[in-house]
Amino acid sequence: MEDLSLHILDVAENSISSEAKRIEIRINEDPGNDVLTIEIKDDGRGMDEPTRQKALDPFFTTRTTRRVGLGLPMLAQAAREAGGKIELDSCPGRGTTVKATFVCSHPDCKPMGDIQETIRTLVTGHPDIDFLYEHARNGSLYRFDTRELTKND
Repeated sequence: MEDLSLHILDVAENSISSEAKRIEIRINEDPGNDVLTIEIKDDGRGMDEPTRQKALDPFFTTRTTRRVGLGLPMLAQAAREAGGKIELDSCPGRGTTVKATFVCSHPDCKPMGDIQETIRTLVTGHPDIDFLYEHARNGSLYRFDTRELTKND
């Protein structure tokens, strides 16, 4: 994948496939500490421990349409290539949290890409799901929560 927004889209689509009703996407760009953090949290089915341990393996998938699972392993690889890491927390019935960190100044750190279009695609494509998007950059916070939108009937 060419940019981080596409990784976010892919992981969020995994959340949707796991029957999440709420997906929280948080991005923190902290150039002062040379760190970029992306966290995606959902309230979907979650994973048992054996599945969680295999989830970062590109040759493991729970899908029946293909034999490889690329979303999480590709995000993990992107983080490692940029001097960072990935953390995966999941429990059946409680959902999943993916947290990837990147060293901003690392030459292999991918650009963010069109994150606004990624969020727009998720929200408009899945109106039945609640999304929270928070993006902190240089001390400013942008926040968008579909729960706070007023629906006009």
